[in-house]
Amino acid sequence: MIYSGGITDVEGVKVGHRTNLEAATGCTVVLFEDGAVGGVDVRGPSPGTRETDLLRPTYNVNVVHAVLLSGGSAFGLDAAGGVVRYLEEHGIGYQAGDVKVPIVPAAILYDLRMITNKIRPGAEDGYAACVNATGEPITEGTVGAGTGATVGKVMGYDRGVKGGIGTSGIHLGDGLMVGAITAVNAIGGVYDHRTGAVVAGPRDPKSGQMQDSLALMTSPDFKKPVIEQGTNTTIGVVATNARLTKEQANKLASSSHDGLAMAVRPAHLMGDGDVLFGIATGKHGPEVELNRILAAAAVCVSDAIVKAIRSATGLGGVPSITELSLNG
Repeated sequence: MIYSGGITDVEGVKVGHRTNLEAATGCTVVLFEDGAVGGVDVRGPSPGTRETDLLRPTYNVNVVHAVLLSGGSAFGLDAAGGVVRYLEEHGIGYQAGDVKVPIVPAAILYDLRMITNKIRPGAEDGYAACVNATGEPITEGTVGAGTGATVGKVMGYDRGVKGGIGTSGIHLGDGLMVGAITAVNAIGGVYDHRTGAVVAGPRDPKSGQMQDSLALMTSPDFKKPVIEQGTNTTIGVVATNARLTKEQANKLASSSHDGLAMAVRPAHLMGDGDVLFGIATGKHGPEVELNRILAAAAVCVSDAIVKAIRSATGLGGVPSITELSLNG
């Protein structure tokens, strides 16, 4: 097992960001211009999605051309229209009669509280993210869909810290690759799955130090804060260059949530809209053992979440963990 830079190490995958720091929002597109087999698993009770039904095993369409991750809450789903337009202009899509229809599932996170609720990613932003897409290593942290993200909010938004977007990848040998990209806006705290250490959590109002979200919520002394429902989530894409069926791609998405739960604790709460997509580009020819891919997916997602937080910079009055460390 060799760790790599990120999801763009998977052959057939490009990633592009569109970032608006002044409005604390943005979007990220993950492109599969040659098409890919896709699956999805929605675990959060408060999701915001587009075209996820198409990815379920019993539905007809087996190909995906892009996945959009966006801020802006439900308004941000409009950015997918720009991705569709970009792909259509480049002759990419599902052949439906004499028309090619791009298949672009999407998921959103809520970032309308940080600076403004009046500016959200739209079609022009989705298009621009496609123009910016590259197969090279990508920028992480306070960019794209992670621009206005926050985490560690079990004691309320005002005690949270900066979230962001992160990516990770694993080479499994013989050219087999698994990678993940996640935009992290969770209620729960973030933990390093290798050490169990707290990476991000609610800020103590007295010391300013971060606290353990899971310990707080399971304490008999826990005083429930006002957590706004539907305003938090972790969304992302896990990709492999293996050849997978649609059923296997859905299993890939499902197992990827293990990595989410390894890094975000507690995960899948009532105010979260956690959504992970599983993608197989099919560029790796030989048949592979699915269990290895599933295990690697969990590790990639967990690492991508931690990298998102460690790469973030403060914005809108919400500090990053780096700033807290420097001030502590």
